[in-house]
Amino acid sequence: MEKKRFEDLVSLMARLRAPDGCPWDRAQTPQSLRTYLLEETYEALDAIERNDPRALKDELGDLLLQVLFHAQMAAEQGRFSIDDVLTELHDKLVRRHPHVFGTAKADSPEQVVVNWEALKAAERNAHADGPALRAKPEGKSVLAGVPGTLPAQLEAYQLTRKAAQVGFDWERLEDVLAKLNEEVAELREGVAANDKDRLEDEVGDLLFVAVNVARFLGLDPDLALRRTNRKFVARFREIEQELARQGKRLEDASLAEMDALWERSKQKG
Repeated sequence: MEKKRFEDLVSLMARLRAPDGCPWDRAQTPQSLRTYLLEETYEALDAIERNDPRALKDELGDLLLQVLFHAQMAAEQGRFSIDDVLTELHDKLVRRHPHVFGTAKADSPEQVVVNWEALKAAERNAHADGPALRAKPEGKSVLAGVPGTLPAQLEAYQLTRKAAQVGFDWERLEDVLAKLNEEVAELREGVAANDKDRLEDEVGDLLFVAVNVARFLGLDPDLALRRTNRKFVARFREIEQELARQGKRLEDASLAEMDALWERSKQKG
């Protein structure tokens, strides 16, 4: 049944893109769908964070739609089909799980990650002789494979994670925190100099090190920041609600009043 439903979806996508199909679907390109792909990914993440299985089921369907959409457009151009996508994924999963399907050993999730990255690097090197990569010698870099289109914070995390895997990392948490303090001091100097270009550099350096503090602690900086964002929203809404109970608007409240309400909200957890 599952196989037939998937095949039905593939056929439905082809029908929507047919000459007598949907004008909107027919007008789409991989470039025009980029925003939708990103939005659906974040909506799935939101459902996970809210622990809402019903919403997650819906959002995973929307993500699958994006996969089918892109595969259908590629098939129309003779580049690849959804079958090619599935075959490559199947082969990749088998190839990168030698501890399951082969004789390799991996007794911990950490060892699996180490093996996975080593296999990815070997695959990149194996493809490096192809014509596409011969024109790009930088493709052999340890940092290859980190898309420049990632959100900047995630890109910083992925870049430094890869660098750390080959030993380019701080040895102790104290060293990372010292670097964080150093960047704060340099930002203060930039503020004093009132140099906008320098300020952008210094703020970027500070954020980059903050990402590394999270990574060094084994935390995902994006998830940590999103958690803080949720706390901010909840606490700020409490300020709005309390002022509304008092018959006040935010614009009419003093900063001292809002700070007091903020602190009271913090006490609740």
